[in-house]
Amino acid sequence: MTDYKTILIAITTGVLPVFLWLWFWLKEDREDPEPKGLIIITFILGMFAVNLVLPIEKIVDKLIANQIIVIGAWAFIEEIFKYFAAWAVAFHTKFVDEPIDYPIYMLTAALGFAAFENILFLLNPSVGGEVLLSALTGNLRFLGATLLHIIASSAIGIALGLAFYRQKYKFLYLLVGIILATGLHSVFNFFIMKSEGNDFLKVFAFVWVFAIIIILLFEKLRRMCPYHPEGHGLSLKT
Repeated sequence: MTDYKTILIAITTGVLPVFLWLWFWLKEDREDPEPKGLIIITFILGMFAVNLVLPIEKIVDKLIANQIIVIGAWAFIEEIFKYFAAWAVAFHTKFVDEPIDYPIYMLTAALGFAAFENILFLLNPSVGGEVLLSALTGNLRFLGATLLHIIASSAIGIALGLAFYRQKYKFLYLLVGIILATGLHSVFNFFIMKSEGNDFLKVFAFVWVFAIIIILLFEKLRRMCPYHPEGHGLSLKT
């Protein structure tokens, strides 16, 4: 199989599931959707963040001997860079005018990050001609690792959303969100590495439990939005 074909397979397998996730979560903001341009730029910047994160993670791996600390540091680095991707594009604009906007942009950055990470992850077996293994790995990441990025980054976004009408506590909420996101990310990575893939169903069950919690918290933020009967304020988006 020629190189361009293997790369095409990796891109399709790695990105298509991410777009499905993005479509699903953007539906949660259908009453007052975000500008498509900001969503696209946030997604692209999330992809670009992978190129910055990988060399930093390699340095951390060389400097720190303790595997648990390394796993935690990797998770923290990834969550911080995904946050800055959303912050750089959207968080200072007038379009972030309701609580649900924060997790929307955070998960968009996370999905961009996951898409590029998936492509890099899939290219290795693909280049070796193991197309079936690539497809299987893609499905597993669709169910687990990609969803993990959504959950972890949404934790930060939801924390900021909950602070929408409590601006003086915003930094505290952000700090709690980052700690929670890093913790979830670290636990997932630790058990994946410890089990060597043997207990992936248990690990994915853990992730899906938190996914349900995130969906419920999304609904709480929607009830805080201007268009909801229980909401506050006025939306600035047209």
